[in-house]
Amino acid sequence: MREYLLTLCVTAAVTYLLTGPVRKFAIVAGAMPEIRARDVHREPTPRLGGIAMFFGLCAGLLVADHLTNLNQVFETSNEPRALLSGAALIWLIGVLDDKFEIDALIKLGGQMIAAGVMVVQGLTILWLPIPGVGSVALTQWQGTLLTVALVVITINAVNFVDGLDGLAAGMVCIAATAFFLYAYRIWYSYGIEAAAPATLFSAILMGMCLGFLPHNMHPARIFMGDSGSMLIGLVLAAGAISVTGQVDPDALNLYVGSEKEAVHQTVPVYIPLLLPLTIIAVPAADLILAIVRRTWRGQSPFAADRGHLHHRLLEIGHSHSRAVLIMYFWSALIAFGALAYSVNSASMWIVLGVVFLSAIGLLLLLLPRFRPRAPRWMERFVPPRYRRRGSVAAVSPEASMPATPADQPAAGSEDRTPVVSGVSGVNGATAIGPRSRMADRRKAGTR
Repeated sequence: MREYLLTLCVTAAVTYLLTGPVRKFAIVAGAMPEIRARDVHREPTPRLGGIAMFFGLCAGLLVADHLTNLNQVFETSNEPRALLSGAALIWLIGVLDDKFEIDALIKLGGQMIAAGVMVVQGLTILWLPIPGVGSVALTQWQGTLLTVALVVITINAVNFVDGLDGLAAGMVCIAATAFFLYAYRIWYSYGIEAAAPATLFSAILMGMCLGFLPHNMHPARIFMGDSGSMLIGLVLAAGAISVTGQVDPDALNLYVGSEKEAVHQTVPVYIPLLLPLTIIAVPAADLILAIVRRTWRGQSPFAADRGHLHHRLLEIGHSHSRAVLIMYFWSALIAFGALAYSVNSASMWIVLGVVFLSAIGLLLLLLPRFRPRAPRWMERFVPPRYRRRGSVAAVSPEASMPATPADQPAAGSEDRTPVVSGVSGVNGATAIGPRSRMADRRKAGTR
């Protein structure tokens, strides 16, 4: 466990430290597209955050290769090299799309090629555990088609949900955490070495997301872009492919009996692995609804719109941060609910707990304008939006003082002119510099 935690920390640190320079590079390179009708942010924000995430992936694999226990994964399996090859290809396509806006069909073809590269190097599904039948061996073409389909669906599901600050990285991090706990349980508790690559991939994916999230939380200084969303989608799918169909259910020795009985008893264990959409059920549902909605209107399934789930949360009155937290809640409920069910499928308390938390989630959806108020003794430590009216002056007496001539805005500063892509200073001059919207907050507080 310590070596996995070390790999996770190194991946997160490299991703976090490189995101600032990558942001400056994106501004200089002009990877700041104009605000579109479906966008939620108000200022042009640089993309190419996937560059930092890719180098974090490389750093994690490099460190793991030099660790005593994890080095065996590279010696006994070619899957880490297959992941790196496919990730490099999908990352390159994403970088080109963030800069030049390539066609959707070209991206789809690139996703298939990246999945094919991993299949050629051995990262593929060999068999499937089917209830009542047993382990069904797949032919080479069946395994290839199923692997490519799984990779493409997962990549696009993550890409579709990347519409709010910190949403995609947080949801994938939650899914990777649940996946890591399960894969580590198989690898450590039952001694199944075939689950070691999936455990490593999940730890690295957690580090990539955790390192990028501080820069991507609302208001975001940089977006991961397609170079980041497609990359983390591919890594998530690679972890599922690595363990699904390569870990023999009968090798777990959990139940005595025939192979059919073993597969039937371990179905709760394999559901979140056989179908990664169970782990990322929220973006998968968003993907399916988007395809149905667009084809019903006679549009292309890849045509962008403002009908995603996170857009609808904003429309019914939720704030940006609350919409992201609600999506986090549902992702964690589904992912960890499936994880708990795989550990003990006979426990009724797990089902009751999931039902109870689902009711809480529905209640949160129905109260979009509910705003909790902190006690008076905590108002000094919470954001102003959670304080009671009339207590702002007591908490911040400077806000009621008249503004000095030096603090007053110049004439005509109320007119907000659009910022040209590539100009430094948008959303902060540097990765740790002040944001441009902070001036509006100070100006609002002096009135």
